[in-house]
Amino acid sequence: MNQGISAIRWTTRGHERMHAAGSGISGTTADALMYFWFLLVALSTAYVAHDAYTRNPELTVMKWGWVLVTLYIGPVGAALYVLSCKEPRPGTHERFVAPLWKQAFGSTIHCVAGDATGIMVAAVIASLLKLPPWGDSLLEYIVGFGFGLLVFQALFMRDMLGGSYLRAVRSTVFSEWLSMNCVMGAMVAVLVIIRSHVPGTDDAGSVRFWATFSLAVLAGLMFAYPVNVWLVANHLKHGMGTVRVLGEGGEAVPAAPVPAGSGTEMPRSEVTREQKAAMATLTVVLLACGVLLAGIFGRLG
Repeated sequence: MNQGISAIRWTTRGHERMHAAGSGISGTTADALMYFWFLLVALSTAYVAHDAYTRNPELTVMKWGWVLVTLYIGPVGAALYVLSCKEPRPGTHERFVAPLWKQAFGSTIHCVAGDATGIMVAAVIASLLKLPPWGDSLLEYIVGFGFGLLVFQALFMRDMLGGSYLRAVRSTVFSEWLSMNCVMGAMVAVLVIIRSHVPGTDDAGSVRFWATFSLAVLAGLMFAYPVNVWLVANHLKHGMGTVRVLGEGGEAVPAAPVPAGSGTEMPRSEVTREQKAAMATLTVVLLACGVLLAGIFGRLG
C-alpha cells in the first residue's frame, strides 16, 4: 500500500516538473537556445543588409526581400544569399545569378518575403485577439496573400511590368497564388501543430512564438521553391535581376548588355491552360495536405 502511494506521489511530482519546465519562459535550455538563435538572426540580418545595400547590384525589391527573409530564418537566409545572390567579384553578378536554380531562389525569396510579412502581421493580430487556430490560419492566408500580391509583387514590380499597377496585379496574381499555396501549406502545418503542443508559442510576447514562426517560414521557403523553379523556367515569373541592366526602378537601361539566362527579360510563356490548371491543382492539394496535417496532429478546430 505504501509503495503504491509512493509511486502515485512520484508520478504526480514528475508531471508537475514537466508542466513547470514546459510553461517556464526563462531559465530553460530550450529558451536559452532560442535567444541564441535570435542573436544569430540579428547578426545575419545585419550582414545581409550591409552587403546588399553597399556591394550588391541587385534590384532594390530584392534587397528588401533578402533582408526580410534573413530576419525570419537567420543564418539559413544569409547562407542562401551568399550561395545564390551575393556578387562574388565586382561586375560578375549577372553571370553569377544566371543559372535557373539561382533565378528560382530569387523568385522564391521575393515571394516569401511578402507572404511571410503579411502572415506575421496577421499572426500577431490573431494572438492579440485570441482567435481560434482556424481563424488565425484563415487570417494569415488572406493577409499573407494580399500583402504578397498587392505590395511585394504588384507595387514593387510595377515599373518592371509596364508601369500600370492594375496590369501588374493581373500579371502576377496567378504566380503569387501558386507560391502562396505552397508557403501556407507548409506554414499552417508547422504553426498549428507546434502551437497545439508547446506552451507559449501562440503568445506574440514570447520568444517561443517567434522561434516557431522562424521554423514555419523556413518550411514555407522549402516547399515554395519547386513551384518557383517551374514558374521561372516557363517564363511566368521573373528571377533575380540587376540594376546594371534594369536600373533602380526596374526600367531597362539602354544599350545595357543582357547575359543569357539572367532573368532580366522574360520571353512569352508557352505554358498551356491545361498545364497551368495542373500546377494549380498540385499547389491546392499541397495546401490541403498542410491543413489536414494541422487538423490531425494539432488543434485546428
